[in-house]
Amino acid sequence: MWSAGCGGSAGPVLLGLLLALSVPGGGAAKTGVGFVTCGSVLKLLNTHHRVRLHSHDIKYGSGSGQQSVTGVEASDDANSYWRIRGGSEGGCPRGSPVRCGQAVRLTHVLTGKNLHTHHFPSPLSNNQEVSAFGEDGEGDDLDLWTVRCSGQHWEREAAVRFQHVGTSVFLSVTGEQYGSPIRGQHEVHGMPSANTHNTWKAMEGIFIKPSVEPSAGHDEL
Repeated sequence: MWSAGCGGSAGPVLLGLLLALSVPGGGAAKTGVGFVTCGSVLKLLNTHHRVRLHSHDIKYGSGSGQQSVTGVEASDDANSYWRIRGGSEGGCPRGSPVRCGQAVRLTHVLTGKNLHTHHFPSPLSNNQEVSAFGEDGEGDDLDLWTVRCSGQHWEREAAVRFQHVGTSVFLSVTGEQYGSPIRGQHEVHGMPSANTHNTWKAMEGIFIKPSVEPSAGHDEL
């Protein structure tokens, strides 16, 4: 069985960013030429299955029992916004372009929990469970994901992968769908290999303008 959470609240900064997204002229920008920067709030689209990374105050009924993470087809769901942050030691100043190979945290705006994975099987595919964990943006070392991309920095038009620092799996979707109470939402999980199921693209959001324009370069995804 699934269980509803206790209704944790996001921090004031996260709520303020969400309000800006909902107000016309409040700074929301469509995907375009540029870089994804630290402090930006955005939605992430799985490029193969065409679903956005999503979470909500509903816990898994098995595995860890933590807050569930899914993929949704709707583009206008407020529960699909994530904030790009550095690790607990910092290293991701507001407005700095995210580097390819950099470890970041993805904090769910409405609940303040971080994208997380650990050695529990996922409910549908038996891959590695992905959950949302922590309080007001503070969790543990299993909240860190390395951005795998081509070039020196994460470009907003480019497909990227997120590889978990602690367990090496890639954030993935393979098409399995849940029934009640989240009918039609897709399972999000971790897979051990890089493939077509784990490429993501930045979509709707607020992108903080870079303070310094980074130099160009090219590496392998």
